[in-house]
Amino acid sequence: MVKPLEPRALASGRQVIMPSTDILVVGSGPVGLAAALKVAAMGYRVAIVAPATRPDDHRTAALLAGSVDFLDSLGVWPLVKDQSAPLRSLRIVDATRRLIRAPEVLFHASEIGLDAFGYNIANAALTAGLDRLCRERGIERIEASVERIAVTGDDAVVAHLDTGETVTARLVAAADGRRSRVRDSIGIAEWDWRYDQSALVTNIRHTLPHHETSTEFHTEGGPFTLVPLPGQRSSLVWVDRPAEAKRRAALAPEVLAAEIEARAQSMLGKVALDGPAQVFPLSGMGVRAFAAQRAVLLGEAAHLFPPIGAQGLNLGYSDVATLGESLAGHPEDPGEASRLAAYDRSRRADIYARTAAVDALNRTLLTGFLPVQAVRGLGLFLLDRIPALRRAVMLRGVGSPASPPASETDRPAGRRSTGSSG
Repeated sequence: MVKPLEPRALASGRQVIMPSTDILVVGSGPVGLAAALKVAAMGYRVAIVAPATRPDDHRTAALLAGSVDFLDSLGVWPLVKDQSAPLRSLRIVDATRRLIRAPEVLFHASEIGLDAFGYNIANAALTAGLDRLCRERGIERIEASVERIAVTGDDAVVAHLDTGETVTARLVAAADGRRSRVRDSIGIAEWDWRYDQSALVTNIRHTLPHHETSTEFHTEGGPFTLVPLPGQRSSLVWVDRPAEAKRRAALAPEVLAAEIEARAQSMLGKVALDGPAQVFPLSGMGVRAFAAQRAVLLGEAAHLFPPIGAQGLNLGYSDVATLGESLAGHPEDPGEASRLAAYDRSRRADIYARTAAVDALNRTLLTGFLPVQAVRGLGLFLLDRIPALRRAVMLRGVGSPASPPASETDRPAGRRSTGSSG
């Protein structure tokens, strides 16, 4: 039972709402759970509010090196690493049948001093590890949905739940997805766009080893990407025209497997499905601001990308790391206006730049305009031939969302996450 709190009168006569928690995290996906762990480790009282059930998710996440380091700093990575596969190499193949084609390019993590570019892991396994650690650390859970939030004076924000209860906090961290009710209730405008594409997502088994190499075929319909999983298994994201994606999803498993094998040029040998095939329409979404009215937007509440370049979840973890950096040194009021402004400034430049880059790359695959094809081909040619450019692009690609652990001076005095010590 969440109890609404009464105002407390200061000597000046001003009424101050005493929060039931310092930071309320809305959403229990991989971004929301990581956010709760991050701010709890900084000493804030934290509660998570989310429905009890989660959608069935058979997708995987390619976590780049910066995200892996971030999860390791939270204590999560040792719990889930055995369920992941390293991505030591990345191959890009131009499988278009156009007049101007790019050369095949192969990148190795060892070129930039890394053991792996990142690791591929099932979303369900990652979420389970995060959830386990949240429970072990006694972070309070509220099984409900947030209908709206409202700022109460200068000191707090109130979340109104679908149960009729309210929770008062200094700051709301909204990780409630692309249809974020928190974002809507604080008036942050978003814009979205759709591509004439859908992604078929599934896992496969194959008779030849993947050699811990992720392969992305560029086709006229979009990228066809195979990412290693443990053993002789891989995850597949096949982007194509919606009608084609729908047609393939309706095929018998052995027929779909044969089409996958042919598109992969049999480089993984004989292929069989290792799970259901799901189809997702491709779209993008951006927001006009990343923080307002004692709330910050995280993950898909703040940005949505097509599945190109492993941006989505990795950017979500950059959001969480940036939130930690914005709160460092300001322990008493995490929702103070200057902290929100710092977060907004930091995320704006990064996310807008990556949104433009991913959108441009996807559209170059779809266009038949020869000059654009030439530019794409030249870009991959230069990446293949110029070592310094290769290293710069690889270093930029793996990112580094991990922020340093909170120092003792950053911790709110005498505060801890609510719930049992677990």
